[in-house]
Amino acid sequence: MIYPNNYEQKIGFNEIRSLLKERCLSTLGKEKVDEMAFSDNAAQVNEWLCQVREFRQLTEAADDFPMQYFFDMRQPVTRIRMAGTHLEENELFDLRRSLETIHQMVEYLGPSPSDQSEEVPYPALARLAEGIITFPAIIRRIDSIIDKFGRIKDGATMTLAGIRHELQKTEGNISRTLYTILHTAQREGLVDKDAAPTMRDGRLMLPVAPSVKRRINGIVHDESATGKTVFIEPAEVVEANNRIRELEAEERREVIRILTVFSDELRPHVKDILESYQFMARIDLIHAKAELAKTFKAYEPKVESRPHMDWIQAVHPLLALSLEKQDKKVVPLDIMLGRAESPELSPLRSTFGRSQGESSHILIISGPNAGGKSVCLKTVGLLQYMLQCGLSVPMSERSTCGMFSNIMIDIGDEQSIEDDLSTYSSHLMNMKMMMRNANDHTLLLIDEFGGGTEPTIGGAIAEAVLKQFWQKKAYGVITTHYHNLKHFAEDHEGVVNGAMLYDRHQMQALFQLSIGQPGSSFAIEIARKTGIPEEVIQDASDIVGRDYIQSDKYLQDIVRDKRYWEGKRQTIHQHEKNLEGRIQKYESSIEEIEQERKAILRHAKEQAEELLRESNRKIENAIREIREQQAEKEAAKRIREELEAFKQEVSEIDTKANDEMIERKMRQIQERKERKEKRKAEKQKLEEQLSTLHSQLSPTAAVANSTLSTLHSPLTPGSSVRIKGLTSVGEIESIDGKMATIIFGGMKTKMRLERLEPATKPKNDSSKAEERNASIAGSYATVSNSTRSAIDSRKLNFHQDLDVRGMRGDEAINAVTYFLDDAILVGMSRVRILHGTGTGILRQLIRQYLGTIPNVSHYRDEHVQFGGAGITVVDLE
Repeated sequence: MIYPNNYEQKIGFNEIRSLLKERCLSTLGKEKVDEMAFSDNAAQVNEWLCQVREFRQLTEAADDFPMQYFFDMRQPVTRIRMAGTHLEENELFDLRRSLETIHQMVEYLGPSPSDQSEEVPYPALARLAEGIITFPAIIRRIDSIIDKFGRIKDGATMTLAGIRHELQKTEGNISRTLYTILHTAQREGLVDKDAAPTMRDGRLMLPVAPSVKRRINGIVHDESATGKTVFIEPAEVVEANNRIRELEAEERREVIRILTVFSDELRPHVKDILESYQFMARIDLIHAKAELAKTFKAYEPKVESRPHMDWIQAVHPLLALSLEKQDKKVVPLDIMLGRAESPELSPLRSTFGRSQGESSHILIISGPNAGGKSVCLKTVGLLQYMLQCGLSVPMSERSTCGMFSNIMIDIGDEQSIEDDLSTYSSHLMNMKMMMRNANDHTLLLIDEFGGGTEPTIGGAIAEAVLKQFWQKKAYGVITTHYHNLKHFAEDHEGVVNGAMLYDRHQMQALFQLSIGQPGSSFAIEIARKTGIPEEVIQDASDIVGRDYIQSDKYLQDIVRDKRYWEGKRQTIHQHEKNLEGRIQKYESSIEEIEQERKAILRHAKEQAEELLRESNRKIENAIREIREQQAEKEAAKRIREELEAFKQEVSEIDTKANDEMIERKMRQIQERKERKEKRKAEKQKLEEQLSTLHSQLSPTAAVANSTLSTLHSPLTPGSSVRIKGLTSVGEIESIDGKMATIIFGGMKTKMRLERLEPATKPKNDSSKAEERNASIAGSYATVSNSTRSAIDSRKLNFHQDLDVRGMRGDEAINAVTYFLDDAILVGMSRVRILHGTGTGILRQLIRQYLGTIPNVSHYRDEHVQFGGAGITVVDLE
C-alpha cells in the first residue's frame, strides 16, 4: 500500500519517470515506464534488479548487442486483423527491421540452438526471452517482396515487373521525344541552350519563356514563381504522359495487391507478433534503467524480504544532479533501521549506542531549520520506492536493503478549503490513516511531527500517536522539534534519536546525519545570526527559562563532542586499515623477493655448469683442430684468439658480485654467443649461395646485364616500354611533357609516362623479321602476334561502363585513369562513367580530369531515361 495517492509527486518520483522516458528508444519503452509500479515481492524486485545488472554487464563487455530499429509496430499489426486491410510499404519495411532486431536479441540472450543445455551468460535476461517466438520465415518472405531500401521489388510478381518495364520504356520514349523537340527549339532560339526537360505534377515538360509559348504546340500546365518561365507539355507527348499515369495507377494497384496477400499471410501470427513487441518494450525499459543507473552512479543491491535498511553513503539522486550543475556535491547519508542479521556490521552501527542485536525501527531526527531533515526524509522515501520499483539506487555497495509492504508519507501542507481542512487537520487525517493501516512491515515518513498547532497539545498528541506506531512495531523516519519526542526515544526500546549536524562557529548547516543523540534547533544562535536584537533574544530566553537554554547548550556540546570523537575514531580506523594494508603489501613483497632470489641463484648455478661444460668443449675442439691442421700458423692463431675471447668473457664474471649482477653477466654472455653463432651461420650461407651462383654463370649473363641497364635507363623516343601490369612491348615514338606516343604492334596510343616502364627489346632473328627472342631459355614469339593477342584479350574482357559510386575523389580519378588507358589501348570509341548525382563533387572532379586528357574528344551527360546527370558519356579519338 502506498499512501497518499500523490506519493510519487511528493517524493519526486515523477521526475525519475521523466528521466527514464528520455532514455527510452521507442514508445514501447515509454509505455513500460508509465506502467512501472511499486512491488512488495522480494523475488520480483530482485529479478528486476538482476536484469538491470546483467544488461549493464552486457553493454560493458560487448558492443554487438542489437539495439537498433526499436519501432513500435503494434498499431499497424493490430490494424490488419480485419480482412482486406494491408500494411503500407514503409510499415512493412519497419516491421521487417524490428522483427529482425527481436530475433537477434532472443538469439543473443538464449542458449545456442545446437546446445540447449549450455549455461547462458545472462540468466535473468535469458529468462525474459524464454517463450518469445521469432519470425525468421516472415523476415525472409518480406525480403522477397521489398529491397534493402524498403521499396517493393520489380520481381515481386511478374505483373509488377511487366508494368514497370513498360513504364520505363514509355518514359524513355517521352524523354527522347522531348529532347528532340528541345534541340529543335534551341536551334530556333526559342529555348535557352542550357534548358532541360522538367518534371511538373508527374509529367515531363519544357521550360520556355512566356513570349514564345505560342510557338510550341502543347499544353501550358504551370509557370514559375517569378512568372519568367512557363512549363509546356508538347502535344507529341500528351498521350504518352497519360499512359504513364495509367501505368502508375496499375503499378499502385499491383503493389496494394501484393501487400494485401502478404497481410493475409501475416494475419494468423498477429498475437505472437504483438507479444514479441512486448519483449522489445521490456528490453527498452531495462536499457533505460541501466542508462539512468550510469547517470546516478547507482548500483543494484541484493534485496531481502524482511523489512530493514542499512544504507551507507545514500544520496538523493535528483538533488545530486541539481548540485552537479552548480559544481557542488551532495552530502551522503548513513541510515539504519531494523534488526541487523549480517555478521559484518557497518561502521555506523556503533553510533547507535545500543547492542548489535537490539532492534531500532523508528528514527526521530531533530535539528535546525534548513538543516536537511526534510531532504533526509525524502531521500529515504525516494530510494526505497525506486528500489521496490526495480531501479538502481545511489548508495555504497556495502549497503543492505529490505522490503516494506506499506509506505506512508506525511510531508508538506495538505490544507483544503473545499474540504474545510486546516494544516493541522490534514496532518491528523494522515495520522488516522497511518494508525489504521500500520504494521510491522510498514515504513512511515513524517515531517514536522505534531506541527501546525499549539506546541504543548501538539507535542502531546504527537507522542501519543508515536506510541501507537511503536506498539504496532512499525518502521519510521520522523522529523520534529519537540523535546518530549526526543525524550520518548530514551524511554522506549526500538526508538533512536538522530541529529542533523550544525557548525556553531560558522553558523551553517552541515547536512550530516548523526544517529544516537538528539539534535538542537539552534534557535537562539540562528536568531542572533539573522540580526534579531539582543534584547529580544534575552526576553525569549527568560520566557522559556534558563534551564531550557542551558540544557539546549549542553545538548549542543554533546553533539559537538560526539562529532569530534566520531571523527577521531574514523581517522584512527582509517589509519589502522592503511597500516594493515601496507604491512600485508610489504610481507608479500618480501616473499616475492625471496622467491626471485632463489630462482636467480638456481638459474646462475645452471648457467655456471653449462659454462664449465662449454669451456671443456672449447678446449677439446681447439686441441683437435690444431692436430688435424697440423698446427698451421694462421689456423693456430685463429684458435688462440677464439680461446682468448672466451677466456675474457669468463673473466668478466665477478663471482663476488650480487645475485643480480651474476644474472646480468650470464645473460650478456649468452646473447653475445648467440649473435656470434648467428653471424657465422649467415656468413656460411652467403658463401654457399655465391659459390652456387658463380658455378651457374653462363654467357647469357651478359644479356641479363644489358637488360638491367636497359631497365634503369631513362625513357626517350625509340625506347622499348610496356604498360605497367601488361606484357606487350611497344616503342616510344615521341614525348610531349608528361605524355608519350607509343606504337604497339602497328597501333598508336597516347599515355602518361608514369604508366610506362622500360622493357627489353628482343633481338631480330635473321630468318623472320617479325619474330623476337622472348626469353633467355629460347622461346620465340612475334611482337605483332603477342601484342595483338594481348589486345584481343583486353577487348574480350573490357567493359564499356565504369562504376565509381561510393569512391573517394582520389580513388575515382585513379580508377578512371586506368579505365581510359585500357579503352584507348583496345580502340574503344565511347565509354560511360557512372558517378551518380549526390552533391555533384565526384562528377565535377572527373570532368575536370577528362579535360586534361588529349585522347578525350568530348564528354556529356547521358540521356534522362538512361541516367541523366548521374552518368558521363566520354568520346575517345
